[in-house]
Order: sequence, then C-alpha cells, then structure tokens
Amino acid sequence: MSQHINIALVGNPNSGKSSLFNLLTGLNQKVGNFPGVTVDKKTGQFRISETLTSTLIDLPGTYSLYPKRADEWVAYKVLLQQDKDIVPDMVLLVADASNLKRNLLFCSQIIDLKIPVVMVLTMMDLAHQKGTQIDINGLERELGVPVIAANPRKNKGVAPLKKIIEQTVAAQFISPRPFIDTNELAEQSIAEVKELVPKISDYKALHFLINHEHFSLPPALQHDIESVEVKNNFNPTKTQAEEIMSRYSRIKHIMQTTVVEADPLRKALLTEKLDTVFLHRKWGYVILLGVLFLLFQSVFWIAQYPMDGIEWAFGKITGFVSGILPDTWWADLIVNGALAGLSGIFVFIPQIMILFGLITLLEDTGYMARISFLTDKLMRKVGLNGKSVMPMISGFACAVPAVMTARNIENRKERLLTIMVTPLMSCSARLPVYTILISLVIPSELYFGVLSLQGLVMMGLYLLGTVMALVVSYVMKFFINIKEKSFFILELPVYRSPRWKNAVTTMIEKAKIFVFDAGKVIMVISLLLWALSSFGPPQKMDAVKAKYDLLKKQDPANEAILDKQQQSEQLENSFAGIAGKAIEPAIRPLGFDWKIGIALITSFAAREVFVGTMATLYSVGEDADNNSSTLRQKMAAAVMPDGSKVYTLATGLSLMIFYVFAMQCMSTLAVVKRETRSWKWPIIQLIYMTCLAWLSSWLVYSIF
Repeated sequence: MSQHINIALVGNPNSGKSSLFNLLTGLNQKVGNFPGVTVDKKTGQFRISETLTSTLIDLPGTYSLYPKRADEWVAYKVLLQQDKDIVPDMVLLVADASNLKRNLLFCSQIIDLKIPVVMVLTMMDLAHQKGTQIDINGLERELGVPVIAANPRKNKGVAPLKKIIEQTVAAQFISPRPFIDTNELAEQSIAEVKELVPKISDYKALHFLINHEHFSLPPALQHDIESVEVKNNFNPTKTQAEEIMSRYSRIKHIMQTTVVEADPLRKALLTEKLDTVFLHRKWGYVILLGVLFLLFQSVFWIAQYPMDGIEWAFGKITGFVSGILPDTWWADLIVNGALAGLSGIFVFIPQIMILFGLITLLEDTGYMARISFLTDKLMRKVGLNGKSVMPMISGFACAVPAVMTARNIENRKERLLTIMVTPLMSCSARLPVYTILISLVIPSELYFGVLSLQGLVMMGLYLLGTVMALVVSYVMKFFINIKEKSFFILELPVYRSPRWKNAVTTMIEKAKIFVFDAGKVIMVISLLLWALSSFGPPQKMDAVKAKYDLLKKQDPANEAILDKQQQSEQLENSFAGIAGKAIEPAIRPLGFDWKIGIALITSFAAREVFVGTMATLYSVGEDADNNSSTLRQKMAAAVMPDGSKVYTLATGLSLMIFYVFAMQCMSTLAVVKRETRSWKWPIIQLIYMTCLAWLSSWLVYSIF
C-alpha cells in the first residue's frame, strides 16, 4: 500500500539546502508564496521507494528557532506546526560540514521539538580541504538521530539518504533523549503550558511561552499562557540566552569528541586568497563594475536573438491569422488584442530567464554575496542595503524580473523601497524611444573626434534614472512606516564552480511565475487598451468611415495611402484618441500635442509602443514601415496648429525626461502588485513617477 508524507527541508543559509532540493525533485517543482508574505514557497515531489512518496517543502534558510525576519518566521511557524497549510511528518535537516559548530545550534533545537529528523551533512569535500575530519557514527550517537553525508552538487548520497528516510518513517524514529534539559530553564512554566496544550515536547512548550502572541491560538488559550508567564515571572530574553549558552556547552562537548579540526595555522584556502582581490578597497569596486557591466550587456546581447525570434514568430502568426479571418471586430480582437497581448508577455521571457540564470550562476560561484558586501555602505545611506544593488542593476535590462529579484531582501522596508525605485532605472524598452528622439533633436556631432554628443545624451539619461532612484529612496524611507530592524548579517560562502542544471531549473521556474501570474494581468490590460484604441463614439467613427469610403471611390489609385490616413483619423476619434485630446491641456505645458498624448496612453502597454504609435499617427506608408529615417522625417516635419514645429529641442528633451521617470509599463505594475500583494503600492508608484515625470519635463521644457 502506497504512503505519502510531507518532509520539511531546513538548514542554515548557504548550507547546500537548495542544491539538495533541486537534486531530489528535479523539475517536478512548484513555486508560489507562503500565505500572507512574499516569501518563496517551493515544493516538489520525489519518490523515496516503491511504496513511499513525499512532498518536499523547501523552507527559507534560518540560523536558529528564534526568528528575526519574515522568511525566518515562515520556517519557524511550519516547524512549530502553526501553519495550517503545511504540517511536516518529518524534517530533513541540512548541515554544512565545514561549519558544523554553527549548524549544530539549529539542529539541536529541531531535535528537541520531537519531530522525526534525518540530518544530511553537505560540503564534506570542503571540510576535508580545511583539514576537518568528522566521525559520522559518533555524531549520530551523540545527537540520537540518523546522520548521513551527501554531495548534491555531484549527485552523491541520494540512494542511502532515501533508505534512511524510509527507515525513519517506518519506525517513526524520534531522539530518545533531549539535547538539553529544557525543564531547567523554566520548569514550572513549562509544566503548566503542557497541561494547557497536551502532547507537546518540553521545548515546544517553551516556545509557546516565548512566542504564543504570534501563533494562531484560541483567545482563551492565549490568555491562559499569558497568565502562566505573569504568575511565574517568566523572562523570555533571559530564558533564551540561558538556552543558547546551554546548547553551546553541549555542542562544545560534541565537537571535542566527534570532530578533529585543522591546525589554526593551516594554509589559507583559495577562497581567502580570492577575497583579498575581489574585496580589495579599490580593485574590488573595479571588478564589481566589470562584472555588472558584463551581466547587463549579456542580458541585452543574448536575449536579443530569442526576443527577435519571438517577435518574428508572432508577426508570422499574426499575419497568418489575419489572412484567414474575416474583416470583423472579433477578428481584430484576436489579432491586435489577444495575440498582441501574448506577444507582450512572451517577448519578456528571454530576458527574465537569462537574467535569473546569470544571477543563479553568480550565486553559485559565491560572488553574489560579495556584491552585496561591497555596495552595502552606499545603499544603506539611502535606506536600502547591499542586496538592493542586483534588482537595480537588473532594472537596466527589464524592471519585471528586477522587481522579482527583490524578494531576496529580508527586511520588508528595504525590499519595498527597492521595488518602488527599481522602475526608475532605464530599461531596454525605453531604448527605442531614446533612440528616435535623440536622432530627432540632438545634432550628430563629435567631441575630440571620438565622443558622440548623441551618445553622451544617451548615457546621461541612464545616469539620471540611477541618481533619481537613490534620491527617491532617500526621501521615501521617511514615509514608509515599517519599524522592522535591519540586520545586514552576511555569510560569505566559499567560491565554487557553478551548477548549470540549477541555473536551468531556476530559469524555468521564474518564466512560469511570470507567464502564469503577471501574464494574466498583462492580458487583461492589453485587451482593454485594444478596445480603447479600436472603438469610439459611433457618430464620430461612422463619419470617418463615410468620409474615406467616398474618398476611395473618388481616388481608387491611392487607396493604400487613404487606408493609412483613415486608420490615423479613426485612432484620433477612438476613446484612446479622445483621451489624448482630453489630456492635451495637462501635457501642453510640457510641449506635447494630442498625438503625443495618445502615444503616452498606448505606450503604457509597453514603452516601445511609442514608436509604433507615432508611425500610425503620422501615416507612414507600408514601404516605409521599417524605415526609421522616414518616420523621423515625418516627425521632424510635424507642426502645431499655429505652424510651429512639434519636435523642437525643448519638446524632444522634455519627452525624453518624461520617459526616464514615468512608469509607462503595465507589466511592471502587475509584477509589483504580485510582489507586494496589494494594489496600494503600484498605485502609489504610478502616481509618484507620473508626478515626477511631469514636473521634470515641465522644468526642462521651461529652461530650453
């Protein structure tokens, strides 16, 4: 008869826990969020034997059962069986053999919860390099739980691990003795709590005393436990300190009897030698800039080909579908609404996969922790921390995956600040807008024979977004009222070779999250934008149609040109066009006309849509659709009703600045909503970025 169990996978950060999870589950994984918090909930299925299967829950890394951060609270509540959605039948505890003393604290606490435990020692190879020898059988006797060595990176130890798990499940094996005598810490209080909550261990009763306010307990039970605390003058802080001291006293004994450590004068490991270079006061930052430049450029270079392929494929599909469907509104909905929306989703996937793949490789090598360490000082001054630098740098490629990477930041306030300012980094979608506007209003001049004025303006736009992100973060930190303390405790892992399989798994995970979560919102808004651009008041739309039907009869030779003009005029009279006219008074002080207003509205789907909208509005002929110079000539020749040019230097600069600061990206708003679990923050983000864009554009237009 087949049996299924839930196994909680726990361990310290950088202990090899995620590697073991990926090895055991492969691609048979699901990624979501724990209820109420934006913390990754990774679960996977794996078969232990012919009659035993399991769901493996990868809990966030934590150093002890005294949580400080949101992700540590998630792991803590699952282990204390206070999460109604996840009740583990046993615990698979991963410990780093090269840092065994530190890992044993968490291990000893898990043992005292009286849950079946199997301890997996990883990084034995690194322990051997450090000259550390571990008596696994002796360690097993001291702890009273099964201990096995495994190397997830080299696919070693899986079969023995499955056998041990099966034996532990069959025997419901729990350590026969506690690691420490918890009763010595608060005997009377623990006894009274065990009367209130039967069948819990002494150590679990102690945690009910310390953290019952954070548990989902009946009000009467909460009151009774609180009464026990008051009656016995229970001091949580003092008790916790005494517990830790007692545990380390026992751990010291275990280390002396089961572990032989290397001579303290041993030769420095390769990691320590590399850190003298990578963490150097000067060269460390030079290397960091080089690594970030290569990361940033690689996302552009590598993603460009699959993105072009996706656009080409959707172009072919769109052409084929439009060719076989009748000329009806629902066919237009399928072609220009649904297919365009799907294209807007899938075209982001290469950037998301490549960015997360490269970041995973950096994490595997151990360099990601060094990036956070080097940048923490600057980031902390503006309310962020060192872990904020990767989402911000990633924002140069695309804000969508960049916002998703911010979930690595434990502190809620710093994570929220990072999410709120990352869209200010100039993403690749802004590039087509910058390119056409710079070519329109900035002269093609060279300084010193090599420095292009247009290139300098482009670089200035990117730098402006970066500086403003830091400024906004500094200001916003005073308004986000989250009092959670920020502890930037960072363990620098050893340098290791990257695992390509792990990178591929992560890439597929992140692509799924984007397509199935953010993609739903993107599709809805795409269809809404199609409707606004395709329909308008019946009288106006019928008048336009009647006008051009007559013109085509009178001049059939120019029907193609008239079709383009009709399309442009229909857009002007659509709901989107009416909206453009409606916002014209608000954007006129920035130097924009109603056509630019329409582009601002339609490019909300994606900033690069600005160029396509301009092409339609200025009725570029079919033969010139891909000829940017023709579009530039049309835009350069555009005039206001009074005969003045539309695209002057002032208007061009104003529009560029607007696109530097404006949100103009529904995909980003969808992802921000998902990551913050609220519409409050994306709405605030949209408002502050729009106001910042308007004021900055008005200032630039006024000056020039």
